[in-house]
Amino acid sequence: MQSIILLAGAMALAPLYAALILKVKAFFGGKKGPPLLIHYYTLAKLCRKGSVYSTSTTWIFRAGPVVSLATAAMALMFLPLAGQPALLSFKGDAIFLLYLLGLGRFFIIAAALDTGSPFEGMGAAREAYFPIFCEATLFMTLVLFYVLTGELRLSSYLAGGQSMALWRAAGAPLLLVVIALFIVLLAENARVPVDDPATHLELTMIHEVMVLDHSGPDFALIELGAFFKLFFYAGLVARLFCPVTPASPVAAALVFFVVLALVYTAVGLTESLMARYRMDKVPQFVLTSFALAAFATVITLEFMP
Repeated sequence: MQSIILLAGAMALAPLYAALILKVKAFFGGKKGPPLLIHYYTLAKLCRKGSVYSTSTTWIFRAGPVVSLATAAMALMFLPLAGQPALLSFKGDAIFLLYLLGLGRFFIIAAALDTGSPFEGMGAAREAYFPIFCEATLFMTLVLFYVLTGELRLSSYLAGGQSMALWRAAGAPLLLVVIALFIVLLAENARVPVDDPATHLELTMIHEVMVLDHSGPDFALIELGAFFKLFFYAGLVARLFCPVTPASPVAAALVFFVVLALVYTAVGLTESLMARYRMDKVPQFVLTSFALAAFATVITLEFMP
């Protein structure tokens, strides 16, 4: 029951946390910024509108938003929120989870290509290219966690005292993993410096250019799925960065959501203090995450008893 309540809370709060990034960016820009409930207003407005479909599109275009949202929501079910057992968990679910997120990305890319738009095709090509390096980082991180725990289950890394056990076993190299996962968070969610979600210039966009033809409820599903996906990666970083799990479920949830707010604030700080990289520099930036994860794995293997 605790896992169900936390999952419902995570889904309900995902748009709110995403708005925290806007507030941080507005603060550094000397502005008031939009209200924290802005994303709820936007989702409600989109749901009240109708969807427009091009005559050149097929069922793939309509399936893209649905699959994107479904895979992101299911990913949250595998995440041990606040250190509590995940709603779904089985042996090898960490690998399944990576392919699940890949499935959502595949359908969004396919929906963009289905429009026949050259701009959306350009964004789809970038979306297919950059996450390759993110997946390499995630698999390298799984190698490290498997060496430390002998498990490929996400709950074996993040539930209960498992996160603290990882820090005891790996020590300082785990900090490199946290930084690597934060870079993956920025890349997978098309945040600065990989992409700028606030831009409207097609030639420089990645994620936003792929959804130009989506409208109404379909676009609402894509936006909500993006909030869930950002929450998932932020939850990973928050849980590893602060592995403390109080005995009280309420206290554990409070600590988790506070640390989660710090992760979102860090995203806002990054977007406020950094500029978006040129497209040819993005692979180098994302590959840094792989180098950090690989270095952490090598150091851990070298000094393991």
